Order: sequence, then C-alpha cells, then structure tokens
Amino acid sequence: MITIGIVGLGLIGASLAKSAKKNTEYKVFGFDKDHSVTEYALLSGIIDEELAKDNLNKCDVVFICLYPSACVKYVKENADFFKKDSLVLDCAGIKRSVCEPCFEVAEEKGFHFIGGHPMAGTQHSGIKYSKDTMFYNACFVLVPKHFEDIEIISKARETVLAVGFSRVSVMNAERHDELIAYTSQLAHVVSNAYVKSPCALSHKGISAGSYRDLTRVAYLNENMWTELFMDNKDNLLREVEGIISSLNEYAEALRSGDEVKLKALLLEGKKAKEAAEG
Repeated sequence: MITIGIVGLGLIGASLAKSAKKNTEYKVFGFDKDHSVTEYALLSGIIDEELAKDNLNKCDVVFICLYPSACVKYVKENADFFKKDSLVLDCAGIKRSVCEPCFEVAEEKGFHFIGGHPMAGTQHSGIKYSKDTMFYNACFVLVPKHFEDIEIISKARETVLAVGFSRVSVMNAERHDELIAYTSQLAHVVSNAYVKSPCALSHKGISAGSYRDLTRVAYLNENMWTELFMDNKDNLLREVEGIISSLNEYAEALRSGDEVKLKALLLEGKKAKEAAEG
C-alpha cells in the first residue's frame, strides 16, 4: 500500500487528505503545527496516523502544504528522515524561492523533490473549509529540477491524478512565477484594492454577479499573501504597474470626454478576452 504524508492540515492539506481517502486506498499520515488540528483530523478520520520524524521514512510521497519559507525550513530540518527515493512535493503558491534550495537538499540526501502548486482553493482558510471535491476539474502544476527526469515526473503525475486532480501542467519555476503573478496574484491585489471604495459599505441591493466575482478573493489571508507577493515582487510589480497604466488610459478618456477612445479601449479589452480564451 502506498503511504502519503501531508504536512500542514489547512484548506489544501486537509482537502488532499480527504480526497486521497475518498479516491484511493492510500494510507494517509498528517501533521499540523496546531496539535488540536492534528487531533481533529485523527478523530474525524481525515488522516490515519499522525506524521512525525519517526514515521516520515514510511511515506512514499510527502505533500508539504505550508507557506514558502516554512516549506523550505521543513525540508531542510527533516532531510535526513525522508525515505530514500521518495517523492516530496510542496504546495506553495510561489516556486523560485522554494524549489532552488529544496532541489539542492534533495539531491544531497537521496530523495526526489518536485515543486508543486494545486490550482484550487477558496477565499477561506483552515481545515473546516476543506472538502474531498476541492480538486475536481483542477490542475496541479509540477516544477521538476530536470525535465528529462521522466520517471519521477510520471510518478508525481500519477500521484496527483490519483488524489483527485483532473490534469497536470509541467513548467520551470521562472515561468510559473511569471504566469502566477498575472493569473492569481494580480487578481488578489486588484480585488483587495477594489473593495476599499466607500461605496462597498452600501452596495447591498444594487450589486450582482460582477461585484461578487471581483471581490471574492479580497477576503484573503494577509500573512500568506504578503509572503507570496514579496517572494514574487519582480513579476507582480510588473503586472501591477501594467494595469495601472491601462487604467490611466480609461481615466484619461473619461476625463477628456473622449467617447471614441473609450469605445476603442473597451473593444481592445473584449478582443483580448476572446484571444485569451482561445
């Protein structure tokens, strides 16, 4: 029987455990720094055993579901306890700051590390919001050290598909961080800034889907997202400055009463959406 370990039983980690229990016959070990969370996971059957240093070497695959810096710290501090030739994947939302140090440690200690990013979640955090359907129709991004490590990449792919993901993408850390700055991080910045309008306090009764869609991720974990943003500040700053430049064009068209320019900008955006959706 395959045994997987899950470090961090928050939204993603607990959802991984639930999904693994639902979709596979894997044995699931889990750990959270909050012991009450680990105890709850044990009592409710989300995990089979508590994960610790003395049974880490029983795990064929380990998912580390922590903030980026905590992922690196965990890998370094437990490098001697991972099973030889086992697979270790992180689930942090940024890859350059995690992968480089972890690749180095894994190579030295004889286990396989692949960066990972589950493209799923909600605006909420914590085990109470976890669910075994979290990863339906979701993609898991794999970031290997070497693209020619076909056997290890295949093992990682088979594992994430088995625990409930629908598809897998493979790319390097640089490309991941460049794209995630646009597809996720910028969206969180814009949403968080948008809801600061005084009108947000009196929107009820005169808002619908567009308001809900745009503000959903404004409700975020400020500790985690600050770390993610700062770790990817070069890419995110480029995206933030780009959207500011675009918004200034709309503002200038409104300021000058230029309907022709405004219509052209709106058409550009419409066509950009069509092109992006293929």
